[in-house]
Amino acid sequence: MDTLETRELRYFVAVAEELHFGHAAERLGIAQPPLSRAIQRLERRLGVSLLDRNRRGVSLTGAGEVLLHEGRAALHATAAAARRTRRAGGADRPEGTRDRLILAVKAAASQELLRKLLDAYAAQPGAAEIELLPCGIGEQEQLLRDGRADVALMQTPFNSLAGFDSEELLTEGRIAVLPAGHPLAAHKTLSLADVTDVPDLPLARWPRDGTYPPGPGPEVRDQTQLAQLIALGRAAAICPDSSRTWLWAEHAAVPLTDAPPVITHIAWPPHSRSRTLAQLIRTAVEL
Repeated sequence: MDTLETRELRYFVAVAEELHFGHAAERLGIAQPPLSRAIQRLERRLGVSLLDRNRRGVSLTGAGEVLLHEGRAALHATAAAARRTRRAGGADRPEGTRDRLILAVKAAASQELLRKLLDAYAAQPGAAEIELLPCGIGEQEQLLRDGRADVALMQTPFNSLAGFDSEELLTEGRIAVLPAGHPLAAHKTLSLADVTDVPDLPLARWPRDGTYPPGPGPEVRDQTQLAQLIALGRAAAICPDSSRTWLWAEHAAVPLTDAPPVITHIAWPPHSRSRTLAQLIRTAVEL
């Protein structure tokens, strides 16, 4: 059997993520016995074992890990198809209003570029309404995959463009954002080595795929939290040059001479047939 039902995938993904049948059943809002039977039927149909069950609990087999990865992608794709179809048909907007595109942007990132893009696109004949969806680090990818966003501004090397179509819009250098009173803030330029492993000023750590990299610096979740920690002299950060727009009086920005550049891209799901989206992309590239 080479086909899978959406319900089967939802059941399996819940169990694979929880690694506990009881917790998965509670999450799905069903009883545990029918969930267990559904997973057993799925294994028989596929002819493989997806889960190892023993006294210590539940774990994924190699085949189960593959189905978890593929199942998540398939569920995201079906959710995205439903959301984008509803938006294309106007099911989520009042009658008589314009078409709408949802643009995911990292809060406080590429503000000048974003302003120019929105102004230029709004001047186009038949321009759709652009709804901005501010998000945190790395969230643009998920919003695009599950259809909550139609298009996104993403920055490499911070975001992954895997699985998306994209166009480069802007290349910029990086700065060290420091407390204004720190000795390093008096320099005209710095190197990465100058701001790495500074005992009294550790670099803040951002989450990647839901986990924080190791290091002595504080864990941060958003730009406001980062700004406060830097102002208090508790952290430093390496940011794109365009981050100067959100700096406080208590901050200093010093260019880094050897940091790899940051490239801002406009990204969208592959094989899109939306003329409205195509018009926005053309406008972005022309900028």
